[in-house]
Amino acid sequence: MKDGPNIAPIAALIGDPARANILTALMSGKALTATELAGEAGVTLPTASTHLSKLVTGGLLTKRHQGRHKYFAIATDQVAETLEVLMGLAAGTGHLRTRTGPRDQAMKTARVCYDHLAGDLGIHLYDSLISRDVLRDHAEFPEITTTGGDQLARLGIDLEALTKAKRPICRACLDWSERRTHLAGGLGKAILDIVLKSNWAKRDPDSRVIRFSDAGKAAFLTAFPIERNSSA
Repeated sequence: MKDGPNIAPIAALIGDPARANILTALMSGKALTATELAGEAGVTLPTASTHLSKLVTGGLLTKRHQGRHKYFAIATDQVAETLEVLMGLAAGTGHLRTRTGPRDQAMKTARVCYDHLAGDLGIHLYDSLISRDVLRDHAEFPEITTTGGDQLARLGIDLEALTKAKRPICRACLDWSERRTHLAGGLGKAILDIVLKSNWAKRDPDSRVIRFSDAGKAAFLTAFPIERNSSA
């Protein structure tokens, strides 16, 4: 059958190791320069520029100019969501990077996944929202309950603005390090924004790691407890 979308060009763009490293680096949600991405990919600047041109032409990245510099970023939420799924698939089938150490453990504890919280604390957040009936688990797109909407509003989350946005409010995202669900979508981003604005945690400038202070982690766990079923 030759009708319908052709996935081969997209697969070829993502499948090149250097381009895969570039895309993974941009899952931090930050826009990066060609020089920075050449370092992430382990290639020369001219080679990185060629890869970046292909990714922009293929619709996976966007490019913008600021002063003398060109910055590259993931083109759309859909591209980021696709990369998240592929990272989960890679982890689930045993295709993992071999680097280990403190930074590796920090990535597993808390990291940014495009624009939302992932890692152990991201999973804790999702489990908290489900256990307290803020969200109702519903396959790929969890639903906010009536009482959950009230609880989120008290946290300062503008649900009306999230509803008007052009992206899902809630989306279940497979966490590659734990192979369990964390929260993506507009609500996932909004909660991460609260975490950072409350100074519970800071983003590592050189990686996707999110570092919670001791006090910040305690505040986070207090704000998002996991309620156990008393009948269990």
